Amino acid sequence: MDNRQQTAGARGTPTIAAVVLARDEEANLGDCLNSVAWADRLCVLLDPRTTDKTAQVAAELGAVVREHPFSDFASQRNAALELFEAEWVFFIDADERCTPELAAEIRTAVEDAIIAGWWVPRHNYIWGRWIRHAGWYPDHQLRLLRRGRAHYDPTKEVHEIVILDGAEGYLEHALLHYNYATVADFRRRQDYYAHYEARVLVREGVRPRPHSLLLQPMREFVRRYVTLEGYRDGLHGLLLCSLMAYYTFVAAWRARRLWALQARDR
Repeated sequence: MDNRQQTAGARGTPTIAAVVLARDEEANLGDCLNSVAWADRLCVLLDPRTTDKTAQVAAELGAVVREHPFSDFASQRNAALELFEAEWVFFIDADERCTPELAAEIRTAVEDAIIAGWWVPRHNYIWGRWIRHAGWYPDHQLRLLRRGRAHYDPTKEVHEIVILDGAEGYLEHALLHYNYATVADFRRRQDYYAHYEARVLVREGVRPRPHSLLLQPMREFVRRYVTLEGYRDGLHGLLLCSLMAYYTFVAAWRARRLWALQARDR
């Protein structure tokens, strides 16, 4: 136990570990960890495939660094819940920042003896602009978890789902998420996520039909652009909704390919 945890224990307040899952995050990690310097413990779960100075940056800022082989996001978060000791874990991504207002709210929230997990809203900054519609706000994430009463559904490899043993609550102040700097970055990462989403579809027995390759992206565009008012974000909204619809197609198309490969190998 480090000095910050000892101090928290002496105060009689619940201990909080701020945890970052990281691979090649040298450029982002310093600002992220500085934004959660108020936590009792700073922790980084490192993907062993990392090739930059992520581990060095983390260590210089006083974080505990552990390595864990990456298989999927849910497994990685479950590993973090096992490896890092604290009464509460606050998951924060390297491209996110915790504001002082959110930090103060978290310190108060963990005093609640009933709640097992807290949802945190996010402000998503995409291509340099805060996106307020199309499903990107308030974008609640279940990130503040009471250890021993929360784990991630292992069947959801991406866009993870937390299973709580207890009640949940909602915080008011938001994380700042600087998630996509360029359109190229957005496309690269969405292509990566589509790979995992296709695997989940196949595992759940979903085999997209040929007409779904057209209808599902159309429905996704209408949902985001019309129903969720993506049009109110102007050209940013139009491009975002179009790209999200396209990657709905990509995931469905890859799921069909996986089904075909499995049928061939039988």
